[in-house]
Amino acid sequence: MALVQSTPVDSTKLDTFLSRVIGDISAGYGGVMISLGHRLGLYKAMADSGPMSSHELARRTDCAERYVREWLGSQVAGGYANYHTISDTYELTPEQALVLAEEESPFFIPNAWSVPASMWADEDKAVEAFRTGNGIPWSDHDGRLFCGVAAFYRNGYKANLVPEWLPTLDGVVEKLKAGALVADVGCGHGHSTVLMAQAFPASRFHGFDTHEESLTEARKVAERAGVARQVSFTAAQANAYSGTGYDLICFFDCLHDMGDPGAAAAHAAKTIAVDGTVMLIEPFANDHVEDNVSPVARMYYAASTMICCAHAISEGGHTVLGAQAGEARLADVFRKAGFTHFRRAAQTPFNLILEARL
Repeated sequence: MALVQSTPVDSTKLDTFLSRVIGDISAGYGGVMISLGHRLGLYKAMADSGPMSSHELARRTDCAERYVREWLGSQVAGGYANYHTISDTYELTPEQALVLAEEESPFFIPNAWSVPASMWADEDKAVEAFRTGNGIPWSDHDGRLFCGVAAFYRNGYKANLVPEWLPTLDGVVEKLKAGALVADVGCGHGHSTVLMAQAFPASRFHGFDTHEESLTEARKVAERAGVARQVSFTAAQANAYSGTGYDLICFFDCLHDMGDPGAAAAHAAKTIAVDGTVMLIEPFANDHVEDNVSPVARMYYAASTMICCAHAISEGGHTVLGAQAGEARLADVFRKAGFTHFRRAAQTPFNLILEARL
């Protein structure tokens, strides 16, 4: 009996790949530590406080010192805090604090770990979906998903939406200042709706979403921001929300989640003012798989597998765009819906900012 010769293995390539895999596993462990540091107030207590012992940090946060000391070791090992050997103290740099401790910073990241936590919790649902081809509705996911997504996007929108993105759209800011009618489709917790309402008090804003729990939170967000009379939040499908003559219709990181994005675009074409604008914010992606090789693309493909495609399939899956659809596929959706103008207005490492008009 002849032996089948296996494919030769390059030991150097194997070591390189294994190192990468171990690094990824380490990052997963580290994510739990980041979430703990945020929830327990450890990062906040360290921010702008200079070198600090584990005993002092435990005292300030009302935590057990032995746990705090081990947690600090994980932070030093991962490059998330600095250690001073002579004084046996730990310190956050200003840059680390901006990312880990300052909740209003556009770079604040700890809340983002709620998303992979929810994905792990939903693993059995994903296994079943892979085997059956069935979808997973947004509302069926672990509750950490909703808060994690809202918190992850909130600060990015706060830093970019009003000062950076809206001015890239032709004539939109002028309309908003004068008093415009705006639909925020797929508004979630309403952070995008409220940010625009705060910036443009002469305009009216209507947020639409299918997730009742998110809409309840959106109303609270609007109340806290003092714009409750200027905005409304209503349960509605993206192809069936009420109103016409919208000067601006927004889709913030949601069109690719929909089971029929073409129907959503077509409804926008019916309800938009003749000279109105659609602002489409989508995850950054190039048009071809081979051009989407990066940590951000990897993150988006994973989320798309577990969340975006799963929800679109649960809604019938007429067109399952996924979170890495790319500009060309998105443009095709809107052109088929009757929009004659479609362009990339701006981009960031995380988002495409796209403009569509009739």
